[in-house]
Amino acid sequence: MTKTRSLMDRRALFATGAAAALLAATGVSAAALPKQGGRLRMALSGALRSDSWVNGDGLFMKVARQGLIYDTLTEVAADGTLRGELATDWQGSDDGRMWIFDLRQDVSFHDGQPMTARDVAASLQVDGRVEVLTDHQICIALDQPAMDLPFTLAGPDHVIRPRHAADLGIGTGLYRLKRFTPGQQLLAERVTDHYKGNTAGWFDAVELVSIPSDVVRAQALAEYLVDAADLEDAGLLHGFDDIAPLPFARGMTHAASRSVAMPVRTGQHRPLDNLRAAERWWFA
Repeated sequence: MTKTRSLMDRRALFATGAAAALLAATGVSAAALPKQGGRLRMALSGALRSDSWVNGDGLFMKVARQGLIYDTLTEVAADGTLRGELATDWQGSDDGRMWIFDLRQDVSFHDGQPMTARDVAASLQVDGRVEVLTDHQICIALDQPAMDLPFTLAGPDHVIRPRHAADLGIGTGLYRLKRFTPGQQLLAERVTDHYKGNTAGWFDAVELVSIPSDVVRAQALAEYLVDAADLEDAGLLHGFDDIAPLPFARGMTHAASRSVAMPVRTGQHRPLDNLRAAERWWFA
């Protein structure tokens, strides 16, 4: 087993959440730092009454899973670089078929149970097999080469769940589930002793509400009923100077009240800062 070229080496793809969080904020003083507090309210599309913690692929559940309740092994930062989340390091074989991931040893699920390699192995769905090497190390043996596997595992389809409660909304994420009504609403509160400490997760609570209509989501945002929403038509926000189309007006996927601050760079691969708005944004 050898290290792959530097593009795939975790230590060569360095980016810290703390560094991103301390960048100048949009719409506030360049000296401003993230502030703790408040409830972030987001109106999202894609929710269904049949949604569960193992079923449902709309934006609502993607944000609920990856943006709030669960973590993944890796994370794509706003600038496109890769960093570890539940994984601390990884190495791949020269042919991209065999990967070893080292896992964090200071992580617990929201019910207090420690996260181990067995939870990771039970969670991952790959074309191949996942073998537990130690309590905090796994080996992934793929049927086909995948030099980009660490990037793939940063996606919302690869969240890590506890073996003992895979379908109950219990994860290792920055926010702990308080209330969930499928297809309608979710409320989560920040985990005070999270392993990410004070480098991410500035809101005390996050609420997701399901609004299928683009027009109604825009109206809810304009009337201050929510702080952010997924939208693709900038025309729905014409005349509302206190609402920012994001990432930009001609290519927007979402919008947010200007009372919400965020790092200068936000993730653009998926809406809402790569689904991680609740983790990376804060109130100005």
